[in-house]
Amino acid sequence: MMSVRDCVKALGLALLLCSGAASAKTATQVEPNTQVPVGNRHYAATGFPDRIVASPAQDAARGFGVAWRTDGTVTSPVLEWVVGGDSPDVGKVTRVTATTTALTTELGASNHHRADVTGLAPDTLYLWRVQGNGTWSAWNQLRTAGTADKPLTLLYFGDTQNKNLSHVSRVLRAGIKAAPTATLSLFAGDLVSGGDGQDDSEWGEWFAAAGWLPQETMVAPAIGNHEYFEEFEDTPQERRVLGKHWPVTFALPRNGVDAASTSTYWFDHQGVRIVVLDGTSALDLGTAKAQAQWLDKVLTDNTQRWTIVLLHQPFYSPREGRENAELRDVLLPVVRRHDVDLVLQGHDHTYGRRGEGSDATPQYVVTVAGPKQYRLSDEARATMAPVGEDTQLFQVLTIDPQQLRYEARTVTGRLYDGFELTRAADGSKRKTELTEGRIAPRDCARTETLKGRADRCWE
Repeated sequence: MMSVRDCVKALGLALLLCSGAASAKTATQVEPNTQVPVGNRHYAATGFPDRIVASPAQDAARGFGVAWRTDGTVTSPVLEWVVGGDSPDVGKVTRVTATTTALTTELGASNHHRADVTGLAPDTLYLWRVQGNGTWSAWNQLRTAGTADKPLTLLYFGDTQNKNLSHVSRVLRAGIKAAPTATLSLFAGDLVSGGDGQDDSEWGEWFAAAGWLPQETMVAPAIGNHEYFEEFEDTPQERRVLGKHWPVTFALPRNGVDAASTSTYWFDHQGVRIVVLDGTSALDLGTAKAQAQWLDKVLTDNTQRWTIVLLHQPFYSPREGRENAELRDVLLPVVRRHDVDLVLQGHDHTYGRRGEGSDATPQYVVTVAGPKQYRLSDEARATMAPVGEDTQLFQVLTIDPQQLRYEARTVTGRLYDGFELTRAADGSKRKTELTEGRIAPRDCARTETLKGRADRCWE
């Protein structure tokens, strides 16, 4: 028979084992999408300006737009700008009065402001700041696009979407460190997940994760399906509706197709024409033909040496069971006809690149920045190279009149994919693979996610 002391020791050991088991279980639980508890108002608007983001004007050498947020006490703020100098005495500023749109979310009321800065000089560093309620943002500095003969460096990120502050932040920081001279950042959509009653907190964490990137580079995002939401879900009236954050969060060029006016646009940036499409609207809202006609006109009028098309859903999907047939049937012929150089995409949370047979262009890329990771289809493994799973990536593009260099790097900075497009005097293009230092393609080693899903690698 056990003594009282032995019973106490046994009970203590049992409690210790149970505690260890509980800790182990906690360590493998699914991480929440945001780091603020439900109902927490950490990201509620105040009189201080926040969510400050610059985006290119149609001619990024001559201007840019800025969007920011405050609480409802700020109704007609201004943006101040001046040519950048070395003294803290910035000199005489130019003021631009913003337009304001009210928005109500789970965190309460807020005002979103937009100011368009015009009449600037190419390849010039400008200081600018935005106003709140008796307050100002920091002085930010941003360089306008140079002339077409100047080299350009830009960053490209796939879907961020989930766990932006905890996981995506290091990808964005790695991109900035790898390309400190970048003046432009492209995002392939699904910046946030949405639809969970915490949309405003998710946008707050996206901006927290991005840090200075939205003020020190011009940000040009494509819209993803998660920037929409399902109205009347699971009823015969179910339909896709544009989320209320998208139109007020970015100050994008207003030159898109009428059928998707807030989510399609184009701009010229240092010898490159970049056209942004709305794949969700094309697939779910019947705007594919209208977008194709608009795209055809924008590319027909193109005078730039290089062309990039940015959209969320890929023409060739690397994920099992996804086929975006209407994009391929309606929009892809326009891309081919105009010999677009790069098509940058997201949506499928894997990595994959392919071309069109032996032609150098177009090159189609799907990539992912966030921690949500899918699995590749057998078709992708047979038609794309390289491919990848279970890998967070950022991309650096360096472009001059004769050459476009593309590098995809892992979050730790390792080269995952790379190639160069070289333009000959007759306009023809040659592709050269960059293989030196490239790591081997990565596969997911997990059989299922923490939620038991075999079709994904990470939630």
